[in-house]
Amino acid sequence: MPWDTNDYPSSLKNLDTAVRKKAIDIGNAMLDEGYDEGQAIPIATEQAKEWYENASEKEINQVKQMSDEDLKARDEEDKQYENRPELLEKGEHVVSHEDGWAVQSEDAKKPAETYEHKSDAIERAKEIAQNKGTSAIIHRKDGSIQDNYSYQD
Repeated sequence: MPWDTNDYPSSLKNLDTAVRKKAIDIGNAMLDEGYDEGQAIPIATEQAKEWYENASEKEINQVKQMSDEDLKARDEEDKQYENRPELLEKGEHVVSHEDGWAVQSEDAKKPAETYEHKSDAIERAKEIAQNKGTSAIIHRKDGSIQDNYSYQD
């Protein structure tokens, strides 16, 4: 069962609002990927704290504004991996899209998310790749590779 702002592990209750919401978001993605709660909670907490230390004020405010509906919508987007578990091992790509920039798993039929700004797409691709332990491959508008971030152990 996905966590939300009313129902989450008690170990998250003393965290700052933004850190807690980010941990819930990361934790839900990990649960969807097959992690058990005992593994997901400490990893999600640590990653959320690390994110908070490096996040801009704008990013922190965006997460603080996330509602339970936003968390559930993100959870629905992550369900693409349930139908195609092989995508869990594939890298995330940031590619040009008619709506701006798309985050899409390698070999996926459609993007998980689209963003107006490339920087937002890159941030999300890195987050997903880090959670999956894969890589984030950033493409230029012409399709050539601009950057490659590896999160493999």
